Amino acid sequence: MKLTRLPDTEPRPRHVAVGTFDGLHLGHREVMRGADTVLTFDPHPSAVVAPDHAPRLLTDLTVKRELIAALGVQELVVIPFDADFAARSAQRFINDVLVERLGSTHVSVGENFRFGYRAEGDSDLLSADGRFATRVVPLLEVDGEVVSSSHIRGLVQAGEVQRAERLLGAPFQLRGEVVRGDQRGRELGYPTANLIPEDRLVCPGHGVYACLADGRPAAVSIGVRPTFGSGRAELIEAYVMDFDGDLYGHHLRLDFLCRLRGERRFGSAQALVDQMDEDVRLARRAVERHLTRP
Repeated sequence: MKLTRLPDTEPRPRHVAVGTFDGLHLGHREVMRGADTVLTFDPHPSAVVAPDHAPRLLTDLTVKRELIAALGVQELVVIPFDADFAARSAQRFINDVLVERLGSTHVSVGENFRFGYRAEGDSDLLSADGRFATRVVPLLEVDGEVVSSSHIRGLVQAGEVQRAERLLGAPFQLRGEVVRGDQRGRELGYPTANLIPEDRLVCPGHGVYACLADGRPAAVSIGVRPTFGSGRAELIEAYVMDFDGDLYGHHLRLDFLCRLRGERRFGSAQALVDQMDEDVRLARRAVERHLTRP
């Protein structure tokens, strides 16, 4: 898939899906259905217009690009969103971006999409423009839950990764560089690959999860390790099963399948090891179920 920044695009007939598309959930995928081009924004507009209230993101641009490419979209056009762009009127966005710069013949948006200065533009304004056909996708519901990025963020932060997966259409994923820790897991017989959560990205709530780590079964703990009173900041510790090697400096991908338990404090190191034995057993079984389900 071709990636271009808006200033570098050339007009041509395009079927364009427009949106922020954080997380690329099932509703986003429906907006993109039939589009050959996806138009999105980086950074997230809220980080510019309301930085104190900007949400933590489900996906950064790198992951978003990979997910969009997997849908068969031909081109991803990224608008470098800044204060100047935020000050553009909705009509100017239509004229300058959708028509003149992209040459859009078809535009697809979600029904709650807003654009332009102070979010003055909406799907009605797009539909009223006769220079392109507009497709407005209604909000999607799954199992009685509205599919939205904000709702999915809340589910992930609460540890409800299975419910989040139903709305995303795929497991929530988190990526990061493996950093050197204090070797505590190795001393306990469970060496872990340690990742430090990024402040700008959503992280699942504290607890232990069954995951795939670069495709391998893993038991992943997120928290501050209360048993040892380390006083360390939040840490992601992944015990990757069936692996014996050095992951330091490697960028690890974690796909979260289910939450096994909350974070707990144990009375002794042995009590923790006994629980870790059980966590690994349950995590392996959860991964096996995930890989063999229809």
